[in-house]
Amino acid sequence: MNIKTLQSLFLQRFVRDGALYASPGRVNLIGEHTDYNGGFVFPGAIDKAIYASVLLNGTDKVRAYAIDYDEYCEFGLREEDKPAEHWACYIFGVCREIQKRGYQLQGFDTCFYGDIPLGAGMSSSAALESTFAFALNDLLNLGIDRFELARIGQSTEHNYCGVKCGIMDQFASLFGKAGHLMRLNCATMEFEYFPFNPEGYKLVLLDTVVKHELASSAYNKRRESCENVCRHIAARHPEVKYLSDASTEMLKEVEKEVSDEDYMRAEYVIGEKQRVLDVCEALERCDYETVGEKMYGTHHGMSKLYEVSCDELDFLNEIAKECGVTGSRVMGGGFGGCTINLVKEELYDTFVATAQEKFAARFGHEPKIYDVVISDGSRKI
Repeated sequence: MNIKTLQSLFLQRFVRDGALYASPGRVNLIGEHTDYNGGFVFPGAIDKAIYASVLLNGTDKVRAYAIDYDEYCEFGLREEDKPAEHWACYIFGVCREIQKRGYQLQGFDTCFYGDIPLGAGMSSSAALESTFAFALNDLLNLGIDRFELARIGQSTEHNYCGVKCGIMDQFASLFGKAGHLMRLNCATMEFEYFPFNPEGYKLVLLDTVVKHELASSAYNKRRESCENVCRHIAARHPEVKYLSDASTEMLKEVEKEVSDEDYMRAEYVIGEKQRVLDVCEALERCDYETVGEKMYGTHHGMSKLYEVSCDELDFLNEIAKECGVTGSRVMGGGFGGCTINLVKEELYDTFVATAQEKFAARFGHEPKIYDVVISDGSRKI
């Protein structure tokens, strides 16, 4: 699939040409399980995206064709018009969230496809939301800023798709900038671009192609642990609103007041905040060895302190170490999904081949390999 085929399919189905838009998926180099703790995340948009052709149709109906599913759907713009198709709910939700903010919408025709691997933790759903929020804002001259477009995507997940996500995925998709990662403060929503041009290195994801069932319940338990420790620290230090506001010294003060498990969770979060800051400093001096060292530190913390890794992810991380990979860690919530790896180009082929061979011998299937390049955010093509 490519842009020309998209244009051709749109023309066949709707007779006229639409405007072309794209929004990318994302990776997160470091800063995991920090968003709901008021800490930093450090994502970048990637060279894999959702692509859509969109044309206002002068009616109050949306007519949408999902090329990847070969499915067509029509729906209205009122709350009771929510479609049955799951993929269409993302588009419908964006429309409704724009309307809830007082903007006038009208119907449109669209065809879309994506090259973001599904289920690999690169946020294809956020890219889909960002594509249509950006497109409608542009076509109707609504004047909504990108932060509010990100909130529209997040609210779509909450209210129409049943996922209580943070804002990192939509933010990264909309604000991405080629050759740069973004440090987002999840407590204040302040952000800053940092150069990421690792000459002589490749960024590659190794997808375990597994997702363990523990994920959602374990996520909630860890969140409760963090909130409990934060309450104990805030009782002594009222200025602490989020766990990421606390220092290691503050955590030690309440060690005997919380469980060993809660203490470990908090130890990881406070350490992860510092690792993000250390990576930012390292990137400013093009020190990718330190970046890699901190990535390994994050994996260790997620595996041993936060306990959200799994055998498959730990195995890939160990192979990365054995192959001399500069940095490697689990990316995302854990219990499956991908490792993100910063690999010197001369080691790349050996690392990938070794990982595929050893992983298949241990787990019965090869990991999927995705090379990614840090790219621009939502845009009109």
